[in-house]
Amino acid sequence: MERNIVVIAHNIRSTHNVGSILRTCDGFGVSKVYFTGYTPYPKSKNDDRLPHLAEKINNQIHKTALGAELTLPSQKVEIMDIIKKLKSEGFMIVALEQDKNSISLKDYTSPQSVAMLLGEEVYGIDKELMKLSDQVIEIPMSGTKESFNVSVAAGIALYQLRFGG
Repeated sequence: MERNIVVIAHNIRSTHNVGSILRTCDGFGVSKVYFTGYTPYPKSKNDDRLPHLAEKINNQIHKTALGAELTLPSQKVEIMDIIKKLKSEGFMIVALEQDKNSISLKDYTSPQSVAMLLGEEVYGIDKELMKLSDQVIEIPMSGTKESFNVSVAAGIALYQLRFGG
């Protein structure tokens, strides 16, 4: 079954994490990445940022994206708008977060159309956005750290979404 996967990157502060997420998304055949909140994003055709700022941010993203920012469709949007739109198109909104109601990634079977929601590097996904998610998935941890870097976590989860059950 070929799955339609999109990623919502919400309030990711690091341009290097954004670039890494884009490169990983490209590798797993993600169809589009949506940037929401204060997440930095690559230059776009109708970019409303000051040109020198857009260029600086784009160059920083490029360091880890290595061109994926040019080939992978992406868009800056409002979080509530994109969640509503994706749900209306039949996407399941799946938050990648540690939560008492989460499903372990190793036990998760992805639906046909899935939008994976990523959150802030330190604080994770806001409780209000968690409520809007249809499911929550969590990566089991074995070491002493409580979580992975957001770009690493995205890669682990995307592997399961693309190739898992």
